[in-house]
Amino acid sequence: MTHLGIKRVYAQAEPADGLRVLVDRLWPRGLSKDEAAVDRWVREIAPSTALRQWFDHDPGKWDEFQRRYRAELDARPDDVALLRRVLDGHARATLLYAAKDEAHNHALTLAAYLRGH
Repeated sequence: MTHLGIKRVYAQAEPADGLRVLVDRLWPRGLSKDEAAVDRWVREIAPSTALRQWFDHDPGKWDEFQRRYRAELDARPDDVALLRRVLDGHARATLLYAAKDEAHNHALTLAAYLRGH
């Protein structure tokens, strides 16, 4: 399995990131494609718009958000398979997200989901 890292897309790209995969549904504000240094954008794997808007980056909703997002991933095996194909063959990859909260964001849940399945 690919070693997965997680990083804000606004942080400096580093060689240790390996394949840089943006996993947000929306392109990060104020960031050019060159600045982002994104190798692949897999927007399909992001939480649904309804779930993202419900969560609204509220840490008080974190546990329920994780449960709902995992349920969405379970219901979308083709999207999970797409991301796995993107990661396949890479020793290292970094899932990129734009949220300011480094402790409560969907990339954390996604990485844990991938590691557990």
